[in-house]
Amino acid sequence: MSTIALIVGAGGGLSASIARLFAKEGFTIALAARQIEKLTQLSSEIGAASFAADVSKPDEVKQLFIDVENKLGSPNVVVYNPSFRVRGPLVDLDPGEVAKTLDITAYGGFLVAQEATKRFLQLGGGAILFTGASASVKGYAQSAPFAMGKFALRGLAQSIARELAPKNIHVAHFVIDGAIRSATRQDPVDKPDSTLDPDAIAQTYLNILRQPRSAWTWEVELRPWVEHF
Repeated sequence: MSTIALIVGAGGGLSASIARLFAKEGFTIALAARQIEKLTQLSSEIGAASFAADVSKPDEVKQLFIDVENKLGSPNVVVYNPSFRVRGPLVDLDPGEVAKTLDITAYGGFLVAQEATKRFLQLGGGAILFTGASASVKGYAQSAPFAMGKFALRGLAQSIARELAPKNIHVAHFVIDGAIRSATRQDPVDKPDSTLDPDAIAQTYLNILRQPRSAWTWEVELRPWVEHF
């Protein structure tokens, strides 16, 4: 059976590295984002199909899976990578923006996992990979909404990993503990490899995905060799 990977919250950073690596390995790639215009170049580069969806809306998540199935087939790997955050002192935070943070960071993860699992149970297996952050395990000052969302996403991953592993569904959560390298965030000359290389992170996603089920990992932390923890 061919591997169809749906990457939700796709963009030009980590998700792009995952998409390129998975495509190189022969996976069929579906990319989903609220604004698919930003996916045009990546989709063309790797031959992926793009889909528009707001992960915080149940109807749009359901339709996303239907659209992917109709165009490519039912995905058997789903990567959840959306992110949104609002920062500031607790008393100054806008409740609407806090709710949006929770919707995108955590509630959307539940919606996507639920739709994926319905299909994986019929397929007899699958994998759901969640992207976490330092905030998944550490609540930083003036970053309460992001910590709330990432803590919740980690709790979701841990709970459903225990529920679904006996059903041959591998759930894994990745704590990305550090800054990810990008065109606008390069390593200082005097501190090489002090940020996480997105291609290296993607390789870990692939390695976890290919683990024998007799020795599955539900969570892994990744950080640069100079990062304190």
